[in-house]
Amino acid sequence: MARAFLTLDEFLEEMDVARSTFFRWKALGQAPRHYKMPNRQIRIRRTDLDAWLSTCEEPQAA
Repeated sequence: MARAFLTLDEFLEEMDVARSTFFRWKALGQAPRHYKMPNRQIRIRRTDLDAWLSTCEEPQAA
């Protein structure tokens, strides 16, 4: 069963991107919706990741 929230490290591994890429996306407002916990760790809800991925989908060629 998939976890409801991913840690930043889990997200980075799943998406195969560098930490710097995530923070560049965040600065540009292009990162998936995420939450900063009181301990300053970032969490990404699985449903937010799925929604973000769907916005990245390229249309099929005709």
